Amino acid sequence: MLPGVAYFLLFHYGALAGNVIAFKDYVPFDGLWASQWVGPANFQAVLRDSAFWHAVVNTLWIALLQLVFYFPVPIALAMLLHSLTRDSVRRFVQSVAYLPHFLSWVIVVAVFQQVLGETGLLNHALGDAHLHTLDVIGNPAAFKPLVVAQVIWKDCGWGTIIFLAALAQVDEQSYEAAAIDGAGPWRRFWHVTLPAIRPIVVLLLIMRLGDILSVGFEQMLLQRDSVGPEAAEIIDTLVWQRGLVQGDYGYAAAAGLFKGVVGALLVFAANKVAHRLGEQGVYR
Repeated sequence: MLPGVAYFLLFHYGALAGNVIAFKDYVPFDGLWASQWVGPANFQAVLRDSAFWHAVVNTLWIALLQLVFYFPVPIALAMLLHSLTRDSVRRFVQSVAYLPHFLSWVIVVAVFQQVLGETGLLNHALGDAHLHTLDVIGNPAAFKPLVVAQVIWKDCGWGTIIFLAALAQVDEQSYEAAAIDGAGPWRRFWHVTLPAIRPIVVLLLIMRLGDILSVGFEQMLLQRDSVGPEAAEIIDTLVWQRGLVQGDYGYAAAAGLFKGVVGALLVFAANKVAHRLGEQGVYR
């Protein structure tokens, strides 16, 4: 365990000391400790900035769409795979569903551009049929549903692993007893399957809420220029733009720290709700 513990201590907990930049007018040439202390001035600048609140709204909208439309998909796919009786078919479908997870976002975005872009396969087919063409990739109104579709295509197969493991622990005799008692497929799902996977669902939901303000930095950055910051700017891309591009490190650190604090509070709140509902949650 020592290499893993050393990694987290050095690159995660040790790196927390860098948050002091959020309280300084950080200048790289002066160094971390010699830079001027400005107290809460960076946080005040963040909270007064309309661009920051626009990024927060965009982030929350995308996170909500992912929570509603992406989160249930791995559960449904896991139950579908679990219901397949032939192992060869199940392994084939699993392999096909897992594959996109191992592709980088650069490749995934390029694939979607080749299919849905202005000169993509879809528009070629529509043009050949003498129909009106669509520019899905460059349309700001379609951007949020598009990024959710990209996440579903890329990660839904990988997300089924934990749910398949939970479903594998369900005693088949429970299904047989329920069927003998006259329970149909829906009642067997409601009274046998759902209670078996409910702790895992609650645990992953709490973890997802803690990470809800992180909706895919690389995915957004790669498509930000095609639709504009009005549609694609999120907190992470704003931090990158202000910090690394414009050199306003104090502002960027304050915005990032704000995001981290909100995520931690969401984890604590969701864990408390899980305890009230009788679930174990992330911790006791």
